[in-house]
Amino acid sequence: MTTYKAHCLILPFPGQGHINPMLQFAKRLQSKRVKITIALTKFFLKNMKELPTSVSIEAISDGYDDGGRDQAGSFVAYVTRFKEVGSDTLSQLIQKLENCGCPVNCIVYDPFLPWAVEVAKNFRLVSAAFFTQNCAVDNIYYHVHKGVIKLPPTQNDEEILIPGFSSTIEASDVPSFVISPEAERILEMLANQFSNLDKVDWVLINSFHELEKEVIDWMSKIYPIKTIGPTIPSIYLDKRLHDDKEYGLSIFKPMTNECLNWLNHQPISSVVYVSFGSLAKLEGDQMEELAWGLKNSNNNFLWVVRSTEESKLPKDFLEVLTPNFGLIFSKFVTFKFYLFNSSK
Repeated sequence: MTTYKAHCLILPFPGQGHINPMLQFAKRLQSKRVKITIALTKFFLKNMKELPTSVSIEAISDGYDDGGRDQAGSFVAYVTRFKEVGSDTLSQLIQKLENCGCPVNCIVYDPFLPWAVEVAKNFRLVSAAFFTQNCAVDNIYYHVHKGVIKLPPTQNDEEILIPGFSSTIEASDVPSFVISPEAERILEMLANQFSNLDKVDWVLINSFHELEKEVIDWMSKIYPIKTIGPTIPSIYLDKRLHDDKEYGLSIFKPMTNECLNWLNHQPISSVVYVSFGSLAKLEGDQMEELAWGLKNSNNNFLWVVRSTEESKLPKDFLEVLTPNFGLIFSKFVTFKFYLFNSSK
């Protein structure tokens, strides 16, 4: 029987790109004899195509058990309801684990869900915020929160000086949520990641020091930052975790075999990989510009387009596309298979 040093409860935001890095971090903790429990929403669990066998999974509610974010109607409505219902169900889970003889010692949470800090404090638990993005992006949202960056930046602002950056950046280089007036409520949520960050014991960043030395050093003067990236399966990094080849948790059905078969028939270093994740939505004119840009680049490409975005593809573009030149997939493609394929 394994004797654990501690019990850590992991609370990710229910999105594939948020869960993957937190799961990889959890595997690292587990290798150090830390018991891991991951709390996922009921809707997310119902739609899982793959589940990890190495960690415990428990369900909480976001208030939308039947439809998740789509049922909420808007992103803001979703996170608002999640705060109300999630706080209660997370508290119930912590109490249940204690009653079962597996008390939680620490909560590692996604700062998209800042209310988790208050739950941790109520139970006198150690807490750590896990930022899934790099430190440069986190730093920009921090300065939006502090009012240092005026909103929205305009194209007339040729350069923006952000404390912690080694040089100025152009307004067009900041995240789109900062630039777009339509994203005001989402930006508010992103900035609010820092609303109670002074209460946490650690701030974990999915990056490594040498990649963003200046900005990490600057942020470390404000928060107790620990860099824990890159969070990818161990076999592609340091091979310290035996048989850690997969993320092992997915809401999508990966199209691994089809993609690998196509990639293996392409020349070495010839393929461009394009993906905007599971949340981003491009306008029709943006999709058209990207499509013809890929076509005119004369490079082979693998483009992941979600089924909900397929209607935005130019019809004449699909007509001229040949299988040997470009491949468009409407289902999930695991990035690591592309990254470690010689054709890329």
